[in-house]
Amino acid sequence: MIRKSGFVAVLLALTLSAAWAQTQGRIQGSVLDSAGNPLEKVAVSIVSQRTVSIHYELTTDKNGKFVQVGLMPGNYLINLKKEGFAPYSNEVHVSIGETTPFEARLKPADVTALKTLSEADRLFLKGNKLYAGGNFPEAAAAYEEAIKLDSGSWQYYLNLGLSRKKLNKPEDSLAAFKKAVELNPASPSANKEIGEALARAGSLGEAKPYYEKAVSLSPDDADARYNLGLCLSGSGEPEAAWTQFQKAVELKPDSADAIYQLGLSSINLQKNEEAIAAFQSYLKIDPDSPRAVQVKAFLDFLKKK
Repeated sequence: MIRKSGFVAVLLALTLSAAWAQTQGRIQGSVLDSAGNPLEKVAVSIVSQRTVSIHYELTTDKNGKFVQVGLMPGNYLINLKKEGFAPYSNEVHVSIGETTPFEARLKPADVTALKTLSEADRLFLKGNKLYAGGNFPEAAAAYEEAIKLDSGSWQYYLNLGLSRKKLNKPEDSLAAFKKAVELNPASPSANKEIGEALARAGSLGEAKPYYEKAVSLSPDDADARYNLGLCLSGSGEPEAAWTQFQKAVELKPDSADAIYQLGLSSINLQKNEEAIAAFQSYLKIDPDSPRAVQVKAFLDFLKKK
């Protein structure tokens, strides 16, 4: 009996380990100098774009390599620092059960340039603390000062845009986000923010390509897919919109908004069974919402039909 119990425990542990691995991803990186030589002992910081409380600190080995496992799916900011080289940052997307490759080349910098970049980084970190504390005016001011010292950092512009967004300055925030994308076209967050800013301004046609880019860069982002669905729906592309709402619900099954839109989209396309399933799911999640009465009316109509 003891052996059997031990075997069951081991089997359970292996099963749980496999299940855990299937919900995690990892980043496998390589850091080189401008000539393509590996750089050892580069300080690597990996920070979740969802919450700064999720972060990892590590260094590259003699081959310029680093690996971080156990990452929840989402977007991560990778910061690199090494004495004698200019700091480097970029954003990557981590998917479930996959390895995300990452490669960066650091450029050498002289002492004067490093001092300037260091001061810009100090101001940026100051801005981050102010932003986290809800002091958005001073955070924006800190980011603006950092940009004066280093106008080539897309991350500074992204955070400046976020601060201006909090200050209800849509045109100024959009300008900052566009500059961030200009400097780093592969940033899922910056593309998503531009899409949101344009959509809020009523420019759905202009917002669509940015949401499409955000989804291509971050396919597991349920919110980006939902917003893309709204743009497609408003642009007269119902089939494409339905596909995005369906995917958003798959990624985020408890999203009442996505389920509701999936139901409406299904009605529009005469997918009655799908609409019924969506609205029934909606009532299970949010039965007391103002929409619930309308959803029940839709269900009565669809079932009679």
